[in-house]
Amino acid sequence: MALWDFIKTELIDIVEWLDETGDTLVYRFERHDNEIKNGAQLIVRPGQAAVFVDQGQIADVFAPGRFELRTENLPVLSTLRGWKYGFESPFKAEVYFVSTKLFTGQKWGTKNPVMLRDPEFGPVRLKAFGSYVLRVGEPAKFIAQIAGTSQRFTTEGVDEQLRSLVSSRFSDVLGEGKIPALDLAASYDELGELVRTRMAPDLAELGLELTRFVVENVSLPDEVVKALDKRSSMGVIGNLNAYTQYQTAEAIRDAAQNPGGTAGAGMGMGMGFAMAQQMANAMGGGAAPAAGATPPPLPGAGAAFFVALNGAQSGPHTMEILRQHVAAGAMTRESLVWKQGMAAWTPAGDVAELSALFPATPPPLPPS
Repeated sequence: MALWDFIKTELIDIVEWLDETGDTLVYRFERHDNEIKNGAQLIVRPGQAAVFVDQGQIADVFAPGRFELRTENLPVLSTLRGWKYGFESPFKAEVYFVSTKLFTGQKWGTKNPVMLRDPEFGPVRLKAFGSYVLRVGEPAKFIAQIAGTSQRFTTEGVDEQLRSLVSSRFSDVLGEGKIPALDLAASYDELGELVRTRMAPDLAELGLELTRFVVENVSLPDEVVKALDKRSSMGVIGNLNAYTQYQTAEAIRDAAQNPGGTAGAGMGMGMGFAMAQQMANAMGGGAAPAAGATPPPLPGAGAAFFVALNGAQSGPHTMEILRQHVAAGAMTRESLVWKQGMAAWTPAGDVAELSALFPATPPPLPPS
């Protein structure tokens, strides 16, 4: 220390702290060799407390105000030092200023996802984060338990020590609450208050108070979020048939506005017919074609016949299907059949085209 600094220190008899950082919890007052003069003025501003420490033992604690440091104002320190009738200047003691104001906007978050069993999704992993408001409730206990002899102790040091505790208590509350994942957003305030209450005894042992605990977000894994987005999209669409009709109509309109965009007008017209058919199918719900609109049989499949089976019309059937009906006994020679071009329903045994389906009846044996 320079000579002038030493002289100024000897002349100064005011013990005070002006905090310009905004994040300092504890500040150790700097004084040459920790010497304080008899009758020095101690100034403790609002939102502060001054703690005197003698050889590692907590002595006197001063609340906000202005004090003249004499034996009567330092009863514990006087006892430790053995001052019965006052002390001679100077005396040695460490002075720690503790900020007792509210420290807002302190951040927290779960280190690892919290595993829970959700009634709708089953086992899920949840992550959460938020903020909290902290203050030093008992300055002497806080110095003894956490700050120690540090020259300056900030909120960053508290965050590191509280991070695991906050994560653990939040995980306990979330697991015990058994709140469905989709209902968590409506319970953030209740969760925050439960965590604050659960953490109060732990922080009290450190001389701290948690005045507010805010849950800002509880998030699901990305894959679960994507599945929820798909479900939400389907809910927004509503009637899928109506949506398909709308999309088809929009596609037809776009194709009509850009006929050359699909490699020529012919292809555009073909697409238009295909879209129209798709829309017709969607609007009709897959209904059976009207009478007279039966498509022709496939090439090589032979003529298509309608058959009266069990008193009801069936068909049209190809020759292969008719052969299966005959083999199963559902169709006999007496079964009525009809195809396009026939004047009326006719027994199958009387139609030349169908004669090959029935086994030939041998003639009677000649007389012996």
